[in-house]
Parts: sequence; structure tokens; C-alpha cells
Amino acid sequence: MNYALLVLLALVLVSCSAYKQVPYLQASEYLDTSGQNPPLYDARIMPKDLLTITVNTTDPETAAPFNLIVATTLSNQNKNLTNQPVLQQYLVDNKGNIDFPVLGILHIGGLTKSEAENLIREKLKTYITEVPIVNVRMANYKISVMGEVTNPGSFVISNEKVNLFEALAMAGDMTIYGQRDNVKLIREDAQGHREIIPLNLNDASIILSPYYYLQQNDVIYVTPNKTKAKNAGISNSTTIWFSVVGTLVSLASLIVTISR
Repeated sequence: MNYALLVLLALVLVSCSAYKQVPYLQASEYLDTSGQNPPLYDARIMPKDLLTITVNTTDPETAAPFNLIVATTLSNQNKNLTNQPVLQQYLVDNKGNIDFPVLGILHIGGLTKSEAENLIREKLKTYITEVPIVNVRMANYKISVMGEVTNPGSFVISNEKVNLFEALAMAGDMTIYGQRDNVKLIREDAQGHREIIPLNLNDASIILSPYYYLQQNDVIYVTPNKTKAKNAGISNSTTIWFSVVGTLVSLASLIVTISR
């Protein structure tokens, strides 16, 4: 009987140990954020970003030279028939520059959207007497999630702000085989330098990490655990067979022990 109790106790301890590897943000009740006052996240413009930039004034004709319009044809038979004009997007080059109408080359790489808007607004003072409304949007802000998640893929972020857990939610969350304490973040900076940052999502202090908010083109890789690695070389039918046999052997041993 004592042997059976020891076996049950061992199973409980193993189960508790395995459970500790699953929940996110553990010990969050002990996390002290009182001294933390980080600024609100604002994405910075990177090389190869696609930007939509609009300039608006009370007089549309005054702003027209600063808004590149592209008209596309609806039909090859009638070249004069066009659909609704759309704004031309600006591709930021490797040096962080764009070629803006009238103003010429502008260096906006590394700036936030609001900083880029202020820069353009300042440059426009020479050409526009009133204070124009300048709006800068990133058209290709995306992140990718791969590895042990339900729906891996790339996701376009319309509001240009996403954190680690939101990205995982978009991918359907981790599977049970994902290592919560060994998530890899792959990031490339404006100079082309790449780094791989290991992250522990079991730890509640991850919300204070400088990597909590993702940058455009970040890649999250969820590492598979040892169980998934072991199962990778075994077919599902074989896995089920071993599981059934193991369970029967355990039950038989327990019955024999109790009957003594």
C-alpha cells in the first residue's frame, strides 16, 4: 500500500512540475510596477517601410502639389476611363530617406510618425502660409509568428502597435508543445544588424521588457518542447499504442501491489 501511495505522490509531483511550465505571467501578484513609467509605444520608421503621407489644408489646391495621386485604368479597351485616384506610397530607402514632392529628399528613418509629421510640417512653412494637417501612416507594418502555434503566419497590424501576447493570440496561441520559457524573438535594426532574443513568457516581468512591444518585421519563433521532439519520429498510431500499454502495465502493477 505504501508503494502505491509513493507512486501516486510521484505522479502528482510530476503533474505539478509540468503545469508550472504552462501558464503565462506567473507570480504576477508580486510584480512591482509602481516605479515604472515608460512612455507610450510609438513605432519608428525603418528602411523598406511603405508610407502613406497626406497633406491637407483649407484650400485643396494649395495642398495638391504635396499629395502624389495615382490614377489606374479600369479597362484596357478604354484608356481614358479611370477609377478612384489613390495616393502614391513612399518606400523608405536603405539610408532612411524618401523623395517628397517639392520638398525633395527627406531623412525620416528612425523617426516616429509624429516626429516625421512635425518635420514635414516645418518644411512646408516655406510653401504654405497656414499650418497644414500632415498624416503619416505605415502601410506594411507586419509581424510573423511561427513554430509551436495553432495558426502560424504573417499578420498586418493596422494600428502599428502590437505586443507579444497579442501576436500569439493572432496566431491562435501556443500549442501545449510550445516552450513558454524559451520563445525566440528575431529582430533586425535599421542598420541591418540581426539579433535573436530569448524570452520567458512564464515570467510576469516580461511586460516590463523592452521587447514586450514588437517592431515591424519582427519574427516570433516558439520552440517545441522535448515531448514534441520525441514524438516527431514516431507515428500517431505507435504513440497511442505505447500509451495504452504503459497505462495497462501501471494499472496491473498497482492492482498487484494493493492485493498483497
